[in-house]
Amino acid sequence: MKLAIYPGTFDPVTNGHLDILERAASVFGTVYVAVAKNIHKNPLFTIDERIKLIKECTSQYPNVKIDQFEGLAVDYAHKVGASVIIRGLRAISDFDYEFQMALMNRHMNDSIDTVFFMPHEDYTYLSSSTVREIVRFGGNINAFVPEIVKNELIKKLRSK
Repeated sequence: MKLAIYPGTFDPVTNGHLDILERAASVFGTVYVAVAKNIHKNPLFTIDERIKLIKECTSQYPNVKIDQFEGLAVDYAHKVGASVIIRGLRAISDFDYEFQMALMNRHMNDSIDTVFFMPHEDYTYLSSSTVREIVRFGGNINAFVPEIVKNELIKKLRSK
């Protein structure tokens, strides 16, 4: 079976991420959730906190592994022997950016394909930054993230 990576910052992991991961895990033999140390973003959660949350939210998937990486996703995919990069497409606005990235990745390594998954329609508007903003203003995020993630977000954001 093919090995795939699902790269992202996952700050925090949302039900939209988990929806895509669940379907990817049913298609591919092994899926690495590759948590990025993105130097262009200032994440709320540390890399270790994000990995811990993802592990707790994905323990029911025996073929899902959690790892971290720095640099290009295509290089990480090559390093772990993956032939597929998984990306989510929420809206047409995501498509332009993701299409450009997929073509650039293919240019850098044409043995690695990008496979796009669309989330369930309940999550098409969902993003980690939106969830963080809702928590900052005391809103309810029960439908958007697992309970453990909600509790950690509240602890981190409402204590400031």
